[in-house]
Amino acid sequence: MSVFHDEVEIEDFEYDEETETYSYPCPCGDRFLITREDLENGEDVAACPSCSLILRVIYDQEQFTRDEVVAEPLANKELIKC
Repeated sequence: MSVFHDEVEIEDFEYDEETETYSYPCPCGDRFLITREDLENGEDVAACPSCSLILRVIYDQEQFTRDEVVAEPLANKELIKC
């Protein structure tokens, strides 16, 4: 069982679009980090790379599910008999 330093909503994190990483200030002076990919995979723990503290991230996982693109059938395509 993990002991969390705190529980923080994802809206309180800063998002870096270039690295697709969410960050939140840690008391040690560094930042807690969690990637968008982690969130898409259902992870809810943000870790600080400089100390042993971890946060539980409160978020709606449905907002972070990967959008699967399904190709639509082509319209106006005639079937040819062989």
